[in-house]
Amino acid sequence: MIAEHGIRRLLGSAEMARAYAVTVLAAVFSSYAIARMSSQVTLATIIGLLCVVGAAILWVRREELSLLRLAPTSLLIFLTWALVSLVWTTDKGDTVAGWLALVGYGFLAIAVGHLRDTLQTVRALGDTLRALLVVSLVLEILSGILFDIPFRFLGIQGNLAVGGPVQGMFGSRNMLGFVVVIALITFVIEWRSQSVSARLAIPSISLAALLAVLSSSPTVIVLAVCVGVTAVALTIVRHTPAERRGLVQGVLAALVTMALIAAFSLRHAIIRLLDAGSDFSMRGSLWNMILDYTPLHPVQGWGWFGAWRPAEYPFWNINFKLDEHHASALNAYFDVLLQLGAAGLVLFLLLGGVAIVRSWLVASARRSIVYAWTPLMLVALAVESMFESFTIVGAGWFMLVLCALRAGQSRSWRENIDAANTGVIPTLHAER
Repeated sequence: MIAEHGIRRLLGSAEMARAYAVTVLAAVFSSYAIARMSSQVTLATIIGLLCVVGAAILWVRREELSLLRLAPTSLLIFLTWALVSLVWTTDKGDTVAGWLALVGYGFLAIAVGHLRDTLQTVRALGDTLRALLVVSLVLEILSGILFDIPFRFLGIQGNLAVGGPVQGMFGSRNMLGFVVVIALITFVIEWRSQSVSARLAIPSISLAALLAVLSSSPTVIVLAVCVGVTAVALTIVRHTPAERRGLVQGVLAALVTMALIAAFSLRHAIIRLLDAGSDFSMRGSLWNMILDYTPLHPVQGWGWFGAWRPAEYPFWNINFKLDEHHASALNAYFDVLLQLGAAGLVLFLLLGGVAIVRSWLVASARRSIVYAWTPLMLVALAVESMFESFTIVGAGWFMLVLCALRAGQSRSWRENIDAANTGVIPTLHAER
């Protein structure tokens, strides 16, 4: 009994919650390195054990939780549809494995989201990414300068001495660029919320900016511009009086719509400006090929797999026709359309779209700058999803679920049900 009481007290402690959050974040963002240095089985075991520990912590803290608000409804529906695709998939074993990966990373996000508030999440993520970016830079220095040999076991090509591109411990320059943008958003929010001093924030931002440049990833520029514009727009809304905020929101929505239309119309000129013609041309060929396969299963798709299985149809056939070795559609929306059909794509857009709207409204009304972290992160995920499929696997999926949960905790229809049961009226006052 004494030992049981001690375990329960340990699992329910604040120290355990922080240590668990940092461990989960480190494991999630190091997934590629873990799998390459050991195996996918080792990675799956680590994720599984963290899920067990997270479930134990949530059980000990169950009196602090509401079952109705445990996970976003849109997330549960999307996961259910992915599981239902087991009926028509071309390989049931791979679909189960892909679905379990979704659930595993998603559960870790839910656990962290309930154990840590927004500021605590930002601090834990900031500490984790600082360490991983330092390790990435050190590995690139060792490979590209000191030893002058590629570290093939980590996918590091050793190009630092010639100015890049570098991959760090994340497997590709685009994944490094994606992580760097997440880190920049987090480091700036840490600094602006006075969670860390300038002595730590400025070197952190400088490190992330350096790796962004060295990654030579064309998507980093697009991400940085979109997140920067979003930050400016959110700042304008936050400083607008509450009675005029609706008008400003409407004007911004119209400007975003026109900007998207203009960007689509000028897409070829933008690609030339980014000097990424061959990269985007390859993506265009892949997406056109995917659109040739979607009409065969337009509503339900070919079954959920997550990352492509090279031996499964239609993935091997797409790669064969293109003479490529793609491991994804290089676009999360096309990947969901191919694997889960139009129904799955609608559910995926609903998951992300509802989260963006909720988090934007919360950030607009709350004074603390930390509430801006969630909508900025969701915008980064949405934009990145147009160029890579990171958002449906691993760290990207983890961040999407975490942000969707965070957005739903402040603005959700389930708050009213909780209020009816507890007698507490949920409010979201516009703070000035």
